[in-house]
Order: sequence, then structure tokens, then C-alpha cells
Amino acid sequence: MPVVQIKRIYEPEEDADGFRVLVDRLWPRGIKKENAHIDIWLKEVAPSTALRKWFNHDPEKWEDFQKKYTAELKESEAAKELAGIVKKHRKTTFLYSAHDALHNQAQVLQHYITGIVK
Repeated sequence: MPVVQIKRIYEPEEDADGFRVLVDRLWPRGIKKENAHIDIWLKEVAPSTALRKWFNHDPEKWEDFQKKYTAELKESEAAKELAGIVKKHRKTTFLYSAHDALHNQAQVLQHYITGIVK
């Protein structure tokens, strides 16, 4: 079964990352594209702009955010594309830029994708 892990894009690239997918809708601040070491930027899999702005990384909204984002993912062609990418690689790392390692879209995305790729 493929392994899916998550990591902040600001952390150094490692061989253990496997296939690296940036899952943010906006390009991370302070990162030059040539230094990002990503294999693909799948911005369409990120939460919609409206949902991202509503959530605003507020831990109080975390449970509702997870439900709303999962609903978006169920309708998302990009999520299907990402599941296909994960199936092709032994290890995939979803890269995100949020400061909060516990309350971000990569957490939800990891849970969702691993649930459908089994």
C-alpha cells in the first residue's frame, strides 16, 4: 500500500519524501519555484478560496472545516487525479505552507486520500 505523508514546504527536501506534491492553492511565500523541489503543484485539490478564507486557520472551526473540505474533495476531479498519483508511487509527500501542523488542509487531504487509495 502506498505511503502518504505530509510536510511543510519550508522543511528541507529529503530522499525519504518520495513524490512531492504541493497541495496549496497559493504559492508559498518566500519559496522560489526553482528551490521548491516539487514534482507537481496540484492547486486545484486545495480548499476553495471561499472555504480557505472562512477557515482562516482557526482551530475553533477545525471540525466544520474538515467536513466542508471533505465534501469538496468528494466532488473534485483533482482529488481523483491525486489518488491516481498516490497509487503510482511507493511514497508521496503532500507539501503545505500553513504554520499550524495540526489544523491544515494537508491533514484532511492525507486522511481522505489514504481512505480511497486502500
